[in-house]
Amino acid sequence: MKRRQFLKYVGITGLLALYPKLSLSEKKKILKNYDKEGFYVRFYKPFEALDIKNWKLTVSGLCKNPRSFDLNFLKSLKKTIQVSRMKCVECWSAKAKWGGFRAKELFDIVKPKNEAKYLYVYSADDYYEYIPIEVISHPRTLFVYEMNDAPLPDEHGAPLRLIIPSKYGYKNVKTIIKLEFIEKDGVGYWSQFGYSRDATIQKGRDFPLDIGKTVEIKEEGELKY
Repeated sequence: MKRRQFLKYVGITGLLALYPKLSLSEKKKILKNYDKEGFYVRFYKPFEALDIKNWKLTVSGLCKNPRSFDLNFLKSLKKTIQVSRMKCVECWSAKAKWGGFRAKELFDIVKPKNEAKYLYVYSADDYYEYIPIEVISHPRTLFVYEMNDAPLPDEHGAPLRLIIPSKYGYKNVKTIIKLEFIEKDGVGYWSQFGYSRDATIQKGRDFPLDIGKTVEIKEEGELKY
């Protein structure tokens, strides 16, 4: 065995001695797009799944009590459960049972100032959106940490994501790490490439993955089927 190979071997074995649970074959989970049965997975770029134990949500900007929250604290807020459908601009949709909290529960703590008109939402993969406070405050909008009676999976935005049933999926930001109250609107990631800044679901056609056939959308807003 050559000297360089020997030193490499000693280094690896020494590391394993210090961390016996570490496997040479262990790989970090990379989140990326794929057509998962029942609910497709979409991110704007591949990125590494978060360490949920060390995750925190930072809330700042135009609010009286800026602070950070861990997942356990957010789970202690009044819980809301709803079944709603998420509609993608790719012309598919999927329905799930979501568990989380309404914005009011968080806003009562951080206390947004009167001049705060929008919420800047930033994700762990550098994705971002700007959402009007009235949309975030709608009773059908949820900050979600559960999906179908189980912890929210990494591929669907763990540990925290938005569900805004009246808006296309690109407004339903996943893997949120930061919220900032701001006065003026901005251009979200996909809107800089021509997507609607309002993002309200329009009339047209949809392919619900749970139904398996094309459905006509006859009204704007949240899909009721």
